[in-house]
Amino acid sequence: MFGKIVNVIGPTVVVENLSQTIQLNLKGVHVAFEEGTRTVIGKITEIKKETIEINLIGEIINKVFLAGIDKAPLLSKPARIVTGEELVSFIGSQNITEKNTLFIGTSTVYENFKVTAKLNEFFSNHFAIIGNSGYGKSCGVARIIQNLFYYTKTPPKNMHIILFDVYGEYHNAFQKLESIPGIHIKNFKNEKEEIANVISLPPAFLDADDLAILLNVEDTFLIPILEKTLQYVSIFKSEDPASLEYKNHIIATSLLEVLSSGKESSQIRDQTLSILNKYNTPMLNENSEIKEPGYTRTLRQCLNIDNQGKINAISQVIDFLNQFKRTNLKEYTLVPNLMYSLEDIYDALEFALLSEGIYNSVSMYERASILKTQLHQIINSPNKKFFEGQQVVSKKDYVENLFRNPNGENVQIVNVNLNHLEDRFAKILTKLYSKLFFDYATSIENRGSFPIHIILEEAHRYVNKDKDVDVIGYNIFDRITKEGRKYGLLMGFITQRPSELSETALSQCSNFLVFRIFHPDDYKIIDAITSSITRDDLERLKSLRKGMALCFGSAFQIPLLAKLDMPDPPPLSDNVDIETIWYE
Repeated sequence: MFGKIVNVIGPTVVVENLSQTIQLNLKGVHVAFEEGTRTVIGKITEIKKETIEINLIGEIINKVFLAGIDKAPLLSKPARIVTGEELVSFIGSQNITEKNTLFIGTSTVYENFKVTAKLNEFFSNHFAIIGNSGYGKSCGVARIIQNLFYYTKTPPKNMHIILFDVYGEYHNAFQKLESIPGIHIKNFKNEKEEIANVISLPPAFLDADDLAILLNVEDTFLIPILEKTLQYVSIFKSEDPASLEYKNHIIATSLLEVLSSGKESSQIRDQTLSILNKYNTPMLNENSEIKEPGYTRTLRQCLNIDNQGKINAISQVIDFLNQFKRTNLKEYTLVPNLMYSLEDIYDALEFALLSEGIYNSVSMYERASILKTQLHQIINSPNKKFFEGQQVVSKKDYVENLFRNPNGENVQIVNVNLNHLEDRFAKILTKLYSKLFFDYATSIENRGSFPIHIILEEAHRYVNKDKDVDVIGYNIFDRITKEGRKYGLLMGFITQRPSELSETALSQCSNFLVFRIFHPDDYKIIDAITSSITRDDLERLKSLRKGMALCFGSAFQIPLLAKLDMPDPPPLSDNVDIETIWYE
């Protein structure tokens, strides 16, 4: 069938079609050009009556396949169909029980041949699974994870996968895995009527950047206020005797702001007493004595209003409070593992706003009041349950305990059900946990010793261009994809709209499984991701059957089409059965 080479156009060679027939069943089949110890490998992309077009993809030297070619085969060398041994060299190992072999699916071109990836290359890098709704993404993810357990002699007991499950569909897919000795799954639920077993982040873990994310801050002016808020809440909740002087400083500073606010005397008096009623120390409270020549009055008495509507002892109160203003908060060392609530943060926020003089400026108040409004809404919403963790524990222990069951055994998969959460808050939650994992991964002494894979379903909802970079200086997902790999923190994106995903995050992915896609913008994104896929591969993406995917990246020798097995059991991702429901 294959005659001599008649033309070479870049990576494509054109050979004579000696049979003079168009055998479409050979399209996609690989061929070889032998040249001594070097064998050039190509894929048939077009068959015409007179010619056959072959795209050159690599070469085999000493039985090792190398992607890409240095030079085209000699014009005198005829092509032939590859042998089974040659095929295995670039389609992947056929022994799917090998330790470093990840079984993906079966070849759509070669019957009974398996498509595999190098496990270390796949899971040591970020990956993306892309495709339109209904064409196999969820089933593909479930099946690949199942394959890690079903086709191995030794299950991955030290795996740490956390999957943010938008639709609550993966619980069913993983339940069978727990029948394997040593394998445990942890499911965090979010049904409206179910409050038990909800993932909960201790508020004390939130730093200023986290609070900015939580409160949807879009104004960099507010970041110093959040930093001061966290200083204040730590001081007020600490039982450390050294914090007493700092407490006095904070209370006095806040009261002085009230006294100099220019408000009516009655408002000043009421606000001052309100603060002292809630926050006080043995040295500074409403009954503190203010001594003057000849007599002594309490602070409360000094706030009495005379018949002219003035606080006639206000100067004495100011002098009394000023004696407590002698501490630099920057010298204060935060107490480690201190636990407090969102309500405590709210109270500290009020002090921070007072100390910044926010209430004395209408424009500043308008900019800063959003903080109180947003935090108040969360405290009074069902979402508060995600921040009720009060166990005294370090961030390190919290993360490691997340991947342990009550008996202290390793948990390999943590499935977080985000179903019923509105998108904005689900995005916040995934950002906060991703940042927590990043902080953990970059802080442990033995770098990369506790790898964590974060898998985001419907990733385009969360991993996109927002104002985080302008406000806190980075987007956590972009940062993880750029820096996390060397620390063992890896991202897996599952999306039906890659064009809506952060370009930075997507560009850092090394491996891709692409199911059927329709949208022109998404098609262009796939085209731009890699130069290793041919125009023929791209065209096939538009007509792939359900469960079929184009696999390419660092874990694959060449782009390959694979048919993935149905997961057992499957996720709850089937389309609604209209026929049954309508005519039941």
